[in-house]
Amino acid sequence: MTASKRIVLSSDHAAIALRQTLAEHIAAKGWEVTDLGPTSPESTHYPKHGEAAARHVAAGDSDVGIVLCGTGQGIMMAANKVKGIRCGVCADAFSARMIREHNNANMLSIGARVVGEGLALEIVDAFLDAEFEGGRHATRVEMIDALEA
Repeated sequence: MTASKRIVLSSDHAAIALRQTLAEHIAAKGWEVTDLGPTSPESTHYPKHGEAAARHVAAGDSDVGIVLCGTGQGIMMAANKVKGIRCGVCADAFSARMIREHNNANMLSIGARVVGEGLALEIVDAFLDAEFEGGRHATRVEMIDALEA
């Protein structure tokens, strides 16, 4: 992936434990991890956490980001509202690899109430180990980016 290997993670209250497990796993792989998520179980709003992580990536403070909520859907929708973000929700490793290789996704979303810890680790590894293929996919990503104009 990138030489600097900087990643930001965030979540709402539904995914604190899984987010912290993923942060430890990712750090052990040599990534510099920034965790913006809550640490207490009180209910919190996923849009603000999705936005915060997405702005971190969009500003270049992290190369990629991972966000989590109960289903992964809501926080992904919030992240995608930030210009320059391409975030996909994945519940399998194949999709996580493909959003990097074909869509040049810079963020991944996972549903903590959808996948277990073991599968989440596989999904994260697939996402982080994949690289954008470019070529015909670059034209399509440019088309997606043009929608923000």
